[in-house]
Amino acid sequence: MRAVIEIKQAALSSPPVGELLYLSRADVERLLDIDSMLDALGKALVVFSSGITSVPPRVGARVGDLGILGAMAGYVPGIALEVKLVSVFPANHDHGLPSHQGLIAVFDEDTGAPLVVMDGTYITAIRTGGTAAVAARLLARDDASVLAILGAGVQGGSHLETFPRIRDFKEIRVASRHADKAKALVSRHSRAVFAESFEAAVRGADVIACCTDARDPILRREWLKPGVHLSSVGGTWGPELDAATIAAGRVFVEWRGAATNPPPAGAVELQGLDPDSITEVGEVLAGTKPGRMSPDEITIYKSTGHAVEDAATARLIYDRAKAEGVGVSLVL
Repeated sequence: MRAVIEIKQAALSSPPVGELLYLSRADVERLLDIDSMLDALGKALVVFSSGITSVPPRVGARVGDLGILGAMAGYVPGIALEVKLVSVFPANHDHGLPSHQGLIAVFDEDTGAPLVVMDGTYITAIRTGGTAAVAARLLARDDASVLAILGAGVQGGSHLETFPRIRDFKEIRVASRHADKAKALVSRHSRAVFAESFEAAVRGADVIACCTDARDPILRREWLKPGVHLSSVGGTWGPELDAATIAAGRVFVEWRGAATNPPPAGAVELQGLDPDSITEVGEVLAGTKPGRMSPDEITIYKSTGHAVEDAATARLIYDRAKAEGVGVSLVL
């Protein structure tokens, strides 16, 4: 018994294994350069599609009908070894809280030692809109001038922040099931205008960004003009796009597993789709697969969110934090 007690005391008195940097939401927002993030996201998607990463499908624990707690781990060589814990609780909007909340931890690639834990809520929001913008820069027509944003929540704001960085849109239409939210979002950009309905926003638009938590499709195939680029980042709880819309265009994704894995790892809209008919954005960026093939082709980017996006964004933030001496150091 005495030996056991001595072993326990020795363990308790062992020196700390290292230090952990903590970065708050305010730190993360100040440190992240969005244009640099867009470039980093593109590079991370190329690395992923090259096949050298280790990114298991996201897993989630369902909390009844309230929400999901998901875990997203990823190793992107030369970028980061990280994991994100993210909760998705749609009803939080009614309580003045974000529907998505999370934490991201980055570990040393050589030793596995934890390096930093940071707010993941802002990163989840901005990297989602950012990756959609990377896809739109690649797939939208060069002459695209009208953007429609459907949804005026956190993701609506993220897309309004990122999409104008990839095209000089002359008009940005914003529509929401909550008119007051759409009007508030419109006030944040000089070229944004309020649209009375999703249909009014979509008809004639060159690029459409769907950013809702809808459980049923929010637009119709007949609303789409030839050559449109359609982006969808919603659909955690049901299809944001209908089957006719998916069938009308060529589908691009972060990872082909969006069609071969069930939700919450995969996309509701892509279940049962032949994975060979889907193209990864990283493949197009690398030049191994074609992107847009004609002016009238409808291109569809369907997002599920991916750990390589968190890894790329967190690495930018961590490196800058270390360079500037930002954050709180904690002893482990």
